[in-house]
Amino acid sequence: MPTLDPVSIKKRTLPSKKISWQWLPFSTSARTDNLQLYHWVRIIDDSQPSGDYAFAKYNKVVDSIRYTDEEYNQLLVDSSWSREETDRLFDMCEQFDLRFIVIADRFTPPRTVEELKHRYYSAAKAILQARAGPNDDLSDHSFFKDSYNVNHEVERKKALNIILSQSRQQDREDAEVIAEARRITEARLKAKGLEESQVSTRAALHVDTTPARLPSPAATGDISFLSVPVTVASTTSVQVTPVPTPASAPSSTPVQTSAPIPASTTPVSAPPPVGPRPPRVYLRGAWLAQQIHSVVSPAGVRTSKRVDQMLEEYGVRSKPKVPTAAVCAEHLELRRELLNLIQLQKQVQYKENELAILRENPYAEIPATPNTPKRPHRGLENERVSTRATAVGAEFEGFPSSGERVGKREHKRKVPKRP
Repeated sequence: MPTLDPVSIKKRTLPSKKISWQWLPFSTSARTDNLQLYHWVRIIDDSQPSGDYAFAKYNKVVDSIRYTDEEYNQLLVDSSWSREETDRLFDMCEQFDLRFIVIADRFTPPRTVEELKHRYYSAAKAILQARAGPNDDLSDHSFFKDSYNVNHEVERKKALNIILSQSRQQDREDAEVIAEARRITEARLKAKGLEESQVSTRAALHVDTTPARLPSPAATGDISFLSVPVTVASTTSVQVTPVPTPASAPSSTPVQTSAPIPASTTPVSAPPPVGPRPPRVYLRGAWLAQQIHSVVSPAGVRTSKRVDQMLEEYGVRSKPKVPTAAVCAEHLELRRELLNLIQLQKQVQYKENELAILRENPYAEIPATPNTPKRPHRGLENERVSTRATAVGAEFEGFPSSGERVGKREHKRKVPKRP
């Protein structure tokens, strides 16, 4: 039998103090009528408790405001309130600790809660302002910091009453309106963010989209009436097409100038809308490179390199030498056609591989071509037809009657027939 070690057993310690409970009287400072009550008190070593009641500290009283006859005559006279009603209101506010719902239930003649609050707080503010000295700061006082507005309180309760009296159908309609307003706000913010990003992109590209007037013919050597490509500061190329006059004949001679020439107010022909919004002036390689990236990037890096290689084979520059609007549009269209050609070549190659596999083995599993749903090959259909055709003489030829292939049938042990 296991035995307990006496050392491991905890000995019960005897209390060193004598504790008892006694039924004793007490009084509290929270009451002014000297009421004496009784309760059970824990007594330690026969020492009687002293001091105030433990729960008297929770008796919080509102600081009441009183006024004199002189203050009432100077500050609180109101045609809608008599002296007796005002005195009764202040007495009840002190008695019920500014619980205006209880006060309105017991006040005579009947008044609304808003009227009682407005009268009490306006009178209290007037008394405090009159008693304050020149150096007293009342901005931190609760009556001035959170001033009571009777008109706002009335409107708030009316709106709350309207909301609480609505039906469920009206609540659903309001929820739908709020959801639609939230959706419209999100769409506007998204459109605003996209517009700001486009503006920042144009600013980063240093594109000046501000239209300017053409200079006078005398200042430009009378060449602003000619339809000629003008190179601006050796960085931009703009097609200027003004309306010719009978006095000036059209000419196709390019004019090079080192000073910036303002662009014409006539709108410049732009390529089809692909990707970002095209600017009015085409920088050498900036806008075109962005357009090429938006056209070729979905196809992958290898395909884009293949397009550049095909352009070199055909003797076409990867970037136009003169990136005008028409040249950029044709270059992007050429890249799209080359992408379509590469995709068609891939499809033809897949079909040729599939045909070669089927010629060698009609029952082989053909992998699905890209962008084409997987379908069963023709060998499986021929197999089904052949099994249906041989099902008639299955008993005589030793074929299974379920239409299975001979090579795939499980070998079963033969059982001798009954005599």
